[in-house]
Parts: sequence; structure tokens; C-alpha cells
Amino acid sequence: MERADIAFEVNGAAVSVSVPPVRRLSQVLRDELQLTGTKVGCDAGDCGACTVLVDGNPVCACLMPAATVSGAAVTTVEGLANGRLSALQASFLEHGAAQCGICTPGLLVAATALLERNPTPSEAETQDALGGVLCRCTGYRKIVAAVMGASRHMNGIDLRLPEAGRAVGASPIRLDGMPKVTGGEKFGGDSFPADALSVLVIRSPHYHARFSFGDLGAWTKAHPGIAGVFTAADIPGKNCFGVIGPFADQPALAEDFVRLRGEAVALVAGEREAILDLDLTDFPITWTELPPMLQPCEAKAEGAALIHSHRPANLLTSGYVERGDPEAALAGAAARVSGAIETSFVEHAYIEPEAGYAYMDGDTLVVVACTQAPYMDRDETAKVLGLAVDKVRIVPTATGGGFGSKLDVSLQPLIGLVAMKTGRPAALAYTRNESMMSTTKRHPAEMKASIGADAEGRITGMVFEGDFNTGAYASWGPTVANRVPVHASGPYLTPNYRATGHAIHTNGPIAGAFRGFGVPQATIMQETLYDELAGKLGMDRLEFRLRNCLRDGCETVTGQRLESGVGIGECLEQLKPHWARALADAEAFNAAHAASKRGVGIASCWYGCGNTSLPNPSTIKVGISPSGEVILHQGAVDIGQGSNTVITQICADALGLPLDRFKLKSADTAITPDAGKTSASRQTFVTGKAAEKAGRALREKILRFANVSEQATIALDGASISIREGDAARRIDLAALKADADGFVFVAEETYDPPTLPLDARGQGKPYAVYGYGAQIAELEVDLKLGTVKLIKITAAHDVGKAINPVLVEGQIEGGIAQGIGMALMEEYIPGRTENLHDYLIPTIGDVPPVEHILVEVPDPEGPFGAKGLGEHVLIPTAPAILNAIRHATGVLVTKVPATPSRILAAIREKEARR
Repeated sequence: MERADIAFEVNGAAVSVSVPPVRRLSQVLRDELQLTGTKVGCDAGDCGACTVLVDGNPVCACLMPAATVSGAAVTTVEGLANGRLSALQASFLEHGAAQCGICTPGLLVAATALLERNPTPSEAETQDALGGVLCRCTGYRKIVAAVMGASRHMNGIDLRLPEAGRAVGASPIRLDGMPKVTGGEKFGGDSFPADALSVLVIRSPHYHARFSFGDLGAWTKAHPGIAGVFTAADIPGKNCFGVIGPFADQPALAEDFVRLRGEAVALVAGEREAILDLDLTDFPITWTELPPMLQPCEAKAEGAALIHSHRPANLLTSGYVERGDPEAALAGAAARVSGAIETSFVEHAYIEPEAGYAYMDGDTLVVVACTQAPYMDRDETAKVLGLAVDKVRIVPTATGGGFGSKLDVSLQPLIGLVAMKTGRPAALAYTRNESMMSTTKRHPAEMKASIGADAEGRITGMVFEGDFNTGAYASWGPTVANRVPVHASGPYLTPNYRATGHAIHTNGPIAGAFRGFGVPQATIMQETLYDELAGKLGMDRLEFRLRNCLRDGCETVTGQRLESGVGIGECLEQLKPHWARALADAEAFNAAHAASKRGVGIASCWYGCGNTSLPNPSTIKVGISPSGEVILHQGAVDIGQGSNTVITQICADALGLPLDRFKLKSADTAITPDAGKTSASRQTFVTGKAAEKAGRALREKILRFANVSEQATIALDGASISIREGDAARRIDLAALKADADGFVFVAEETYDPPTLPLDARGQGKPYAVYGYGAQIAELEVDLKLGTVKLIKITAAHDVGKAINPVLVEGQIEGGIAQGIGMALMEEYIPGRTENLHDYLIPTIGDVPPVEHILVEVPDPEGPFGAKGLGEHVLIPTAPAILNAIRHATGVLVTKVPATPSRILAAIREKEARR
């Protein structure tokens, strides 16, 4: 493509580039000028991550041809600081408004334009100005607060960290927060080597098809700059991967036939400019389309073709929990309700598509990419590429959101293959369409259940059954099938119970892990029936839940006795005044309005932290160098939830040294011990416990060396440690001590694996060591003519055991609620139709109402300083609370989620037709 010299100004400096005039400004900034603070999430103007200022006006750089900025002044996020943080950047740090950080540059730039013309904007003005920038992590509320509060930070921000022994319970800024607000953070696509080959993936346009290649060699020769085409025949190892070994079934590159739309069949590698200009319409591949099965009912039908020959009836696996005699309990119940609910595929919609690069370091393959599970990536990549595990190194970049989907390997073995075959670095960044087409989704569920209670309103029995569409490959389907039956009772005493979860193969998208592993779907079924049952009994809906909730000493449906730490009762108690106020407000509103009605809904949740009845260890190493630095090897990948900060806070207080003396060495399979995957709300609990143990062990080593008791205090003074016990004082000269191979003079490495027990054939056992609890109230209005829903407020009470960092806890609550809103009201992934962020709707800044968070702290003896996990819990009650509020407003329950306006109207009309 012909080039032109284009001169303009960037962040106050004159620049000139020689690029094709139609090259996107976002590409020019990132690739030519290395200003990677401008992020690319969609290349369609849908996400706003690439927002920059052109002559002071916010624009999407991905939509601007480079020629249009000739002579203009461009400001990127890197230009906001001017040697020191702007007031807005400081406010973002203080409010915790940046979580993963991938959308933060776009938000900061858009907000800067707003504040330059209006230094004290209202909430409505702020939402209007930032409405074009999507965030998937924060729930937007802290972003709004940060923008509106920016004027208070004209003199900067106090960056002092808590003193020794005061980190836990404090809310220091994120230890990794500074690069998130300056544009310095490096995500998967931000640091490709200049000499890297660019990689394109050839994917199936069909749900089910055979395919064959033509003359790939001739095609390669006919396209200058193309280094090679690689297929399954080039894979040197076992062409099969999967997150759960016994169920692994997915090829890195398909052989002869594909099982789903978007499946990878070949790789094209070439020089960057050649790949940018490449037209793949002549790629030599022939497709023969085959009949697909997209619904579980088709896949389960007698005589249905098998998607995997070794899985009869297209059943991946089932989970089962049984206790007592549920049929007899239901038959003898004073009140009984039954129902069915169907949910949809939900897309993770993180703003950072998958990206990374690979290169050979001697005989070791190094993969630098976004991920939630570096050690799992290492093992799977090694297997596919036929390498010893110690010859693969995974170096995680910053990860721009994950929510479960980045637990599965995606591009790692693909770029690794190209790097191995060519000897050159290989880089790949998925397009938005490619990411949404090929990666995992939340399982659609078809569920039915019955619940019974006695005349006093106590649950006597429950039966639940759910079919979960797991798609073409296993991914986390076994985990969903097994976790759902454990949780489908909700956090309630249920003496007679049976629950079954089936993971069914189809030719649909692969369904995997997504914030809750199937529990959000099952909770919709259970909590909507609880409302109906309370109505039959004539009981207040909150009081009904309080009467039945688990308490200390209760046994769960798996027979696990919960001796202490059960906080659901306290969560519901804390909501009582809010419930009474909301009901009174709704009654008053409804008396005065006919066209719209207000409703109030409530729902509870519980969630087991970590793997279900399986080993789940984390290891943390912490040491002190001769110069007095405290080095924390923190291998728990921070995808925005804050583990870099929270785990360091825990270790600091356990060790007894101040937070500002810690230096992080983040996840890297060659350097940091395995802290396990970032999933299942396990990092604060499991890795946090390992950090607590490591901190205490290091402290004990120092005290023993100084021959003092546990009551002594320690302090770092340059390259020495001062120790005081009463009037006695000692000093250890660190520089005089011999360092180990890692450069430490004192070091401790500790592992924690939660104590669990296997589930037997009836699902009885101890699946989790720690559970978290929560309950939420949703207040909303429904337009009875349009079927639209306006959210008024959500009040969320969550038992976190101990809030290690309250601001980060609040951010998790708000972010989870935003995703729950999307699941309830708008998010429905339809293959081939909603594979972009224009047609697939996620909540925007105007869709999330005020959120009031109530932090309940009922400590669990297993958790570090009593803490429990939180990340997934906060999403679980939101959708059922909203559905219950819609029913309170309209009298109808929407049984296909999301509850779109058309479905709400259809339910209202059906109700009216029955009258």
C-alpha cells in the first residue's frame, strides 16, 4: 500500500510518520510511535479504549485515518501527566477507579476533555461524557466518583503506604496502580518485538464441517512476505489440550473436520506489513458443511450423532448431590412450588482481546501473553508442542480482564508453534470478532426445580435438575456440572435434597469458566422459586430467607458441618432497614403511577472458594536481600481484582514490616512459585493464606536468628534489621550475611492447600474449606407499555470475613453487580450475530445505578486474617434479585434470561390473556 509522510503533534512534540494514509491512527500511535497507552479493544469505535484527543476533542483513534490528523495536535494518555500525575489520574488511584486498567487510558482521556470545559461536572454530565467508553471490571461507579472528585486532587495524592502491622484493613492505592493511569502498563499486545512475525489464524466459518487444504506451498510463494503456513501436521506434540486433564479433547489446530464455528485450522505467519495487506479470500481450503446440533435437546435425542465418539448421548459428565428423601419431603410439604428457567450464552467481553508473542531463548520457548493461569498454560503448551515442561516459560503480561475465559489456553501453543518452526519471534493479537467467536462463554442452562416448605415456612425438600450446554469441547464443563449441585440449594438449610447437573456437548460455542462456574444460573432458578414459595406461605420474602438460612453448626446439602464463619444471616439482617424502606418507596410510587411500576427484589448467594473437592495449593516465597529489600514472589495473576496489593498487604502484616518495603516479582513460571490459577474466588483465601504463612515463617526465622521471642518487633533500617524486645535492642547487618542463589539472606517459602474431602457417590463430603456469603436488594421500575427496566438502586451486603482492602472490596462488588445486570437484562451471545461490541450489549456507564455496599465481616478460621473470597459471589445474587423485582413490579416472572423488553412484554401479555 502506498505511503505518505504525515506530520502532526503528539503530546506537545512534533512527529512525522511514513504510513499509508488510511492506516488507523491507533495503529500509528502504537506501532510507529510506541505509544501503547492507547489501547485497541474492537477497531470499530464500540469500546472507546483507544480514545485520544485531537485538537482537544475526544475521538476513537481506531476510526481515524492517519491522514486526517495531519497538522493536528494529538494527546494520548501518556501526555496527561506532564511530569507529575494529573489531578484526574490521582483521583483514579485514590478511588480505585482502575482495576485491570485496559479501559483506563480511554476513560482518562475522555474525562480530561470533560474537565477542561467543566471542572465540576454533575453525575449526569460525567456519564454523558464517558458513555462511549466501555469498562467490564469496575461497574463504573468509582470511575464516576473519581471524575467528579478530581478537583480535590489538584495538589496530587498522598502515596504513603500503611505502617507495619496496619496494612490489613487499610485501603492503600493499588501497588500496581501507577502504570495503569499513566499508560505505562504493558498488556498482551503492547510489547511485540520489532522483528516478530505476525500471525493470522484461519478459522472455520461453519459450526460443523470437513475441510481439506490445497497447495499451501504454492500459495505461500505467491504472497511476498509470507514466511509459512502451519497446520495440524506441523504440531510436534499431542494435538490436544484441556484445562482438566482426564477430559482434555480440544485440538490446537483441527484435523480434517471442525466441531464449532471459529475453530482454528491453520496459521499464516509473515512480515507485519505483508499480514496487514493480506487478502485471505484465495487461501486454499475447501469446506464441506455438515449438519450441526446446537441445542442440548438435539444432542440428547435418541440416535443423535456423537460429537465425541467416546461420549455416549453427547454427555460430557454429570454432577450429583443427594441427601435425605426429597420426594417424600415434597409430597408432605404444606406449600410447594415448581418452575423452569432458561439462560443464554454470555460473553466475557473483556476489553482486551487475547494477545501475546513467543520466542526461542536457546532451547526454551518463552511465551509472553495475557493469561489467568501461567502454570496451566506452560503444561498445555509443552504437551502440544512436544517440549519438556522445563523448556517452556510463560511470562504473563498485564491482563485486561479475564473473568474465567483466559484460564483456557488460546494463542499460546499457536504462537509457540510458529516461533519453534521459524526461529523468529511470533506475535498474535486476536481481533474482537475472533475473540468473541472462538473463546469460551458462560454455559446456557435449562433448569427445572421444585421446593417445598412446612406450615411454619421452613424448607423441607428440594429437587433440581439442569442441562448445561457445554459446546463442542470440555473446557470447564466438568467443574460446572459438579459445582452446581453443591450450590443449587442456595445458602439455606435443606434437609432433603437432590440436584443433578449435566454438561451436554453441542456444536455451539465452547462454554467454560465465567465468574461463578454455573452457580449464577442455578441461583436464578432457586431464588425465584423462593420468592414464589414465600408468597404461597404469606411470608415476607426477606423473613422467609432469614428463617431458612444456614447458621453456625448447620450441615449443608453435602453433609458438611459449618462450625463457624457463616455470615449469610448477618447479611440479611443488615438489609432489613433497606428492605423496609424500598418496599415503602415502591408502594408509594405505584399508588401514584399507572404507566410504570416499581418493584423490589432480593436474592442471596453462597460460594465455595477454590476447587471442588480437589487439591488447590498455592505457594508464596518472600525473602530479604542484603540491601534490605523485601522481595515477594507473587505468582497469583492480577487480572484487575487486586491480588498484587491484597496478597502483599497480608504478607506485610504477617511479617511485621511496612508495605513500602516490599518489591513484587510477579508471575513468571521461571521465577515465581506456582500460586495456582486466578479463578474460583481463591486468590485472597488460598494464596493469601500462603502469603500469611510465608510472612510468619520469615518473621520466625529472623527472630530465631536474633534469639528473641515472638513479642519482639522488627524494622528495616537501610541494609540492617533492627529488633526490639522490651528495653533490649539488636541489629542484624544484612550485608554481612551470605546470600543464597536467589540473592536472599533470609527467605521463606510456604504452601497452603485448603482442607477438603472428596464427594462420595451421593455427593456427600467436604467440597470447600471456606464459603463466602451475600445478599442483594434490587430496586427498579418497569415501563408496562415498553417493557423497559430502569434500575434505581442496588444494595449489596457481602460477608468477606475480613476486608483486607475495603476500597478494592467495594470495587469487586460494583463490578460483579454490573456483570449481573448484563446477565439479567441484556447479554445474550448468539453465534454469528453478536460477535462484536456493537451487537452484543454489555452495561454502559448509564446502566449501573447507585450501589450501596455493606461489608459484613464474619471471620473464617481458615482464611488469612479471617478473609474469604469475593470475586464471584458478588455477581451471583444480582440477576435473581432483578428478576424478582420485575415480578414484584409486574406480577410476571420472565423465564428466559436475559429479561429483554420483548420478553417482559410477552410475559405481561400472556398474563393478561389468562385473565
